[in-house]
Amino acid sequence: MRALFLSLIALTLMARDVTVQSPDGKLRVTLAPSGETLSYRATLDGKPLLVESPLGLDGITANWSAAKLLTRHVSSSWRPVYGERDVIPDHFREATLSTSTLSVVVRAYNEGFAIRYRVEGAGPVRFAGEKTGFRLPAGAVAWSEYGTEGEYAPVPLAQVKEKCERPLTIDLRDGRFVAIAEAGVVDYPRMLLAPDGTGGLRAQLDSAVTGQAPMETPWRVFVIGRRPGDLLEHNYLLLNLNAPQALADASWIKPGKVIREVTLSTSGGKRAVDFAVRQGLQYVEYDAGWYGYEYDDASDARRVSLDQKRVGSIPNHDGLDLPAVIGYARERGIGIILYVNRRALEKQLDVLLPLYRSWGVAGLKFGFVNVGPQQWSTWLHMAIRKAAEHQLMVDVHDSYRPTGYTRTYPNLMTVEGVRGNEHMPTSRHNTTLPFTRAIAGAYDYTICWTTPRLKTTHPHQMAQSVIHYSPWQFLFWYDKPDEIKPDPALDFFRDLPTVWDETRALQGEIGELAVVARRKGAEWWIGAITNEQARAVSLPLRFLKDAGARQATVYCDSGTQQLRVDRGTTLQLNLAANGGCALRISGKR
Repeated sequence: MRALFLSLIALTLMARDVTVQSPDGKLRVTLAPSGETLSYRATLDGKPLLVESPLGLDGITANWSAAKLLTRHVSSSWRPVYGERDVIPDHFREATLSTSTLSVVVRAYNEGFAIRYRVEGAGPVRFAGEKTGFRLPAGAVAWSEYGTEGEYAPVPLAQVKEKCERPLTIDLRDGRFVAIAEAGVVDYPRMLLAPDGTGGLRAQLDSAVTGQAPMETPWRVFVIGRRPGDLLEHNYLLLNLNAPQALADASWIKPGKVIREVTLSTSGGKRAVDFAVRQGLQYVEYDAGWYGYEYDDASDARRVSLDQKRVGSIPNHDGLDLPAVIGYARERGIGIILYVNRRALEKQLDVLLPLYRSWGVAGLKFGFVNVGPQQWSTWLHMAIRKAAEHQLMVDVHDSYRPTGYTRTYPNLMTVEGVRGNEHMPTSRHNTTLPFTRAIAGAYDYTICWTTPRLKTTHPHQMAQSVIHYSPWQFLFWYDKPDEIKPDPALDFFRDLPTVWDETRALQGEIGELAVVARRKGAEWWIGAITNEQARAVSLPLRFLKDAGARQATVYCDSGTQQLRVDRGTTLQLNLAANGGCALRISGKR
């Protein structure tokens, strides 16, 4: 990795505007200090991106006219333990306006910009919220969503309601797109978005903030693009705004594919392990019910005690000998993941983590964690850190959404925070996710195959396993191994990687079409999905890095094809309504 650092400390400012440019000069972010008032604005390609918007923290005053200025320029890159790309650029220009009570930091990247506060001094800190505003040019349309597992709806920005989720993708209707997100949330309440009364938005915190000065707040982030796919390709910006990896040894962290065991039995677990071996999966997960009724505070996650509501109707149920299943799986190279509801985690965490480690468990799926207020952000990230101390990987389910913490603690494999196949969403929803939710990072969508509840085709489900990034990719969510009949198309899942060296959003229109290509080594995997409208997609293969011939296997709704292709080939893909195509292109032959 390479790095260049340039710094300059300027003298006291006299209420002058401060402009920070992105390294390519196309993005400009301006801080405007005036007495105790501070605002900011931004332009992209010489046109307004953000109009004059307020900054500050409620109850903490600062004399911005007497602020000091510190600037620096950083050009570097780093390698994650795993991710959507093997090398991540981190190139920005930064300015800090500093007073004796409060400082504000702005970073301008080619991919977007970010702003955070630092409370100066020493001693206890408490404030009710932020003054941070987000006012965009007139005519902008936002894809609003509420409740983390909701549907997305395009609405004029002025019609966004309180408690709107982030990331919030916005179309400026002039060929430019922006997503408002947050990064680096560890010991701080979640930010949602609310109308500010002027047609813009404001930061809406889920609780007051307490801490000890000096303290830094999370980043308020603008990811930018000239097309929807740029937002997905630039989502590493959130990782850059988190602390570097904190683990001295990450060799035990293993991405992979997971199947859920649905019978909560010993025999079912062994069948799932055998299926995982045949199908090229790496993990079997025991979900809710293995230690009793998950919503009962009396349930004890230290021991197996099956929830009779889940297993009582299963004929000839043979019980669950969990150590036997763990040993059987270990002998065959398969890891076991256990679900634990937040009720047990909150009261038993320090007992459960070393216990599960002694059992040989690979990781945990946290269920129904509390999110929002500062106390629960603090608890959850503490739990992830403690899991790492015991070499346990983590999947956080339900309402939590990532803000880049996986860079610091890569044992945080994936999270839910998405309307996935538990809800059987529409194909329109699926074609919206790559340009909205995916900006925050990994999401556990739970791909399915045999369940009759599916509203989309098999190739659509296959393509989603490429489009929806999750280092732990759960497959066959509502499926049982003995119900999954042999199918050549399942070779795609068998060989599918879950982490990548390169990611490209080739085509996309929010809610209409998504075509995403990901490379692992010399191979490319491509997913193409459409909404309720059938469509033909012309797919040039110019992204291939050399001119050599390759073998392409194309799984579409109309059937499977084997083709010889090279970077000069243009494939014609026919996507059925609610359908898709999944492609695998081999290395150079």
